[in-house]
Amino acid sequence: MPTTPDRDAVPAPPETVRLRSTLEQLPAYVAGKPAADDGMRRFKVSSNESPFPPVKAVRDAATAALEGTHRYPDAAARELREALGTKHGVDPSQIALSTGSVAVTGDLVRALVDQGDEVVYPWRSFEAYPILVGSHGGVPVQVPLTEELEYDLDAMAAAITDRTRLVILCTPNNPTGASLTTEQIEGFLERVPEDVVVAIDEAYREFHDPATVAGTAGIFRRHGNVVLLRTFSKLQGLAGLRIGYAVAHPRLAAALGQVTVPFGASVPAQAAALASLRGDVQEELGRRAVWIRDERSRVLAALAAQGWQMPSAQGNFVYFPLGEQTASFAEFADSRGLVLRAYGTDGVRATIAEQEANDLLIEIAGQWRQR
Repeated sequence: MPTTPDRDAVPAPPETVRLRSTLEQLPAYVAGKPAADDGMRRFKVSSNESPFPPVKAVRDAATAALEGTHRYPDAAARELREALGTKHGVDPSQIALSTGSVAVTGDLVRALVDQGDEVVYPWRSFEAYPILVGSHGGVPVQVPLTEELEYDLDAMAAAITDRTRLVILCTPNNPTGASLTTEQIEGFLERVPEDVVVAIDEAYREFHDPATVAGTAGIFRRHGNVVLLRTFSKLQGLAGLRIGYAVAHPRLAAALGQVTVPFGASVPAQAAALASLRGDVQEELGRRAVWIRDERSRVLAALAAQGWQMPSAQGNFVYFPLGEQTASFAEFADSRGLVLRAYGTDGVRATIAEQEANDLLIEIAGQWRQR
């Protein structure tokens, strides 16, 4: 009978591989903290996940697609790209798909940034940006937000140099919630050289007030250096399937296709994303977006009544700019059953989740102020 070797008795071989020196400077991506399994009822509102599961028609499409997962997915994702092309009024070849909009952002860096080239983005913003830029040899140029946690577009324009290849605008901004208007984006683009790509990351667009959301479709049509980033992870509730895309002009779209991981969009992900574009599913998703916006307004109103001064919020989350009290507030909430997302000594983000979780957030925030 074969025996299992005692691993403790076998010395590990020496590792002499050479890692890239840039890894020493890379920040680690910190995912939303999971809820502890300690018997207490807990709500995880640390990852900006949807409180709703996918619509039934979407679940059914993904489940049915499992029958074909012994085959590779359609690498061109023709059916999905045709549907998205119709949605955005572009040729299907202008849709670049990958495993979430974060992966498409990584493709942008690979397609545009040579060693030592710069990428400009606001800070604080999406935590993956410095990792994506630095891991591919780019130089992250982080432009601080204003004291009101809004974009400092003047400073961002001034930060652009001859080595800048990409600018990222996350609107609504994760984690702070601020957003940009059409006029602000257009004014900024007037100050950006036409050979510098401006990526507008709209992962949270569906949660924005429809009356004031930026007209990025028109901006895209008017500017050959603009690319739009979208995801199915948030409102559509497909975070676990990993699928997102870019709407790009032809030359850049072709470059994204050159550098992306082949077969990145899986069979179930493509099926689920395609089903999410059905008219009846879009209607249900629209109702869910209204519910989340209404809950966000309710939460913000309750916090304001407690004396909190909260920054603008247009995503599916709210942000507490707590500074040095960030970790303490997150621990205070965790001990009471609510798992939040803490950002160093900057602040805490809370996802708008189930109503019970939102009620608990309001309760905890009130208790914190009354200490």
